[in-house]
Amino acid sequence: MIPEVYFTSMKINQGQSLLTKLEKLINRSGILKGIEKNDMVALKVHFGERGNLAYIRPQFVRRVVDQVKKRGGRPFLTDANTLYVGSRSNAIDHLETAIENGFDYSVVGAPLVIADGLNGKDYVSVPVNLKHFQEVKIGSAAVHADALIAVSHFKGHEATGFGGTLKNLGMGLGSRAGKQQQHSDILPQVNEERCTACGKCKNWCPASAITVAGFARIDEKLCIGCGECAVTCTFKAIAVNWKTTPDVIQEKIVEYTVGALKGKEGKSGFITFVNNVSPLCDCVSWNDVPIVQDIGILISQDPVAIDQAAVDLVNQAHGNPHSVLGERHHESDKFRVIHPEVDWSVQLEYGEKIGLGSRQYQLITMD
Repeated sequence: MIPEVYFTSMKINQGQSLLTKLEKLINRSGILKGIEKNDMVALKVHFGERGNLAYIRPQFVRRVVDQVKKRGGRPFLTDANTLYVGSRSNAIDHLETAIENGFDYSVVGAPLVIADGLNGKDYVSVPVNLKHFQEVKIGSAAVHADALIAVSHFKGHEATGFGGTLKNLGMGLGSRAGKQQQHSDILPQVNEERCTACGKCKNWCPASAITVAGFARIDEKLCIGCGECAVTCTFKAIAVNWKTTPDVIQEKIVEYTVGALKGKEGKSGFITFVNNVSPLCDCVSWNDVPIVQDIGILISQDPVAIDQAAVDLVNQAHGNPHSVLGERHHESDKFRVIHPEVDWSVQLEYGEKIGLGSRQYQLITMD
């Protein structure tokens, strides 16, 4: 059967509320029907890096929490620690950042649990037996939960073209060691002529692989390939050098998604917010002008279909000429404009190939 993807636009009439529309979409989609009384339900949310404002509003997450509770479930919000040095690389900083960004219990109505513990070492090795990994390292809180709902913000991404449900689950729930496994094929390069020797890349390098003397130098023997230096450099002096191809990290993310969902067949669902579609991931400490107008909310029980639907909606929308798209805002593949070195379709093709989901879908609009 062709999977269903439920959609509601951001457009409302007087007296309506997007929060009410979200509740109705959740109920109509049936994504919570597998939740049983007293099930511990992990809501995978990206809390946003400190300084980033494009992440999902906590008020939306609260409505998801309320609906889970109505089913008798016991929801908690979760994410795994980051590999790079930022405001979410350990549980203490991660929780403080989440609360600063509005994900406090008084707002969201559920506790926050960092999936891989205090310093990223609390994970479970989940067998997947796929192309790149025999097993993947998933944050233990997500593994031990009875059900899993991914609440994702759709946006561009420097390593995968776009970031949606697959990225939110695969990279997001991988422990710090798991994230390193996924990033290990990426090595950055320094353009010495552009480098100003400001030292920001050195300060953010989790592997202490960068020295600065006249210009930044990266020790490839120490580099773990997280790509954080490339994102941090505001002078575009550091670019990602793909040791193999961008395809590999996308395939690895998909395999990690398989591990994150393993054992939760019939007890998982996916909600994607296609608004504030920024060019880069919410992991950076800023967010640029959205590349398209706010589009809507998607819900599905198929992680591949919902990502395909989201990218289709963005590519069909009018591009924002005031964004990084610039004069190319009219082009049909907006993610290839902002990240030309990445073929974003690889993650969807691979996900379909290994049976994770389908690129075909039936869009059911509720407005």
